Amino acid sequence: MAETVTVKVTVNGVEHEARVEPRMLLVHFLRDELDMTGTHIGCDTTNCGACTVLVDGVPMKSCTMFAVQADGHDLTTVEGLGDNGGLEPIQEGFHQEHGLQCGFCTPGMMLVSKALLAENPDPSEAEIRRAISGNLCRCTGYQNIVKSVQYAAKKIRTGSAESTVGGGAS
Repeated sequence: MAETVTVKVTVNGVEHEARVEPRMLLVHFLRDELDMTGTHIGCDTTNCGACTVLVDGVPMKSCTMFAVQADGHDLTTVEGLGDNGGLEPIQEGFHQEHGLQCGFCTPGMMLVSKALLAENPDPSEAEIRRAISGNLCRCTGYQNIVKSVQYAAKKIRTGSAESTVGGGAS
């Protein structure tokens, strides 16, 4: 049996502790040990960004980060977006502006966008495109993804964070 180490992380506000092999990738830890299957495996080489999660609010590609490197950190996966059955502005933006087709890249795109908007609530189109440039979408051509982020930014700036989709106020 291979050597294991204890990893303690907070994922989407919930503390988790598990014993893992030191070589286990964070993406496999999230998917296989914690059942956070919204974190997708696309390339295992950091090229596509489908596995992007937030580590202490910073976008990280979890296919090239070991689970042991996340020890003691706060992680956000796509499952951690939204609350009380409603949608977060970035989720609502992707819904309203048709920012997805197949949806495979969407979790990573939303998390990168969430981090961007936390740092810059009024990004230009060029800043949005630069932020998402490490995430590949093979379906949309990116225009609607950019519109989705602009929608969320406007909603956040105007303070109308109540969701109009998924049971929130309209």
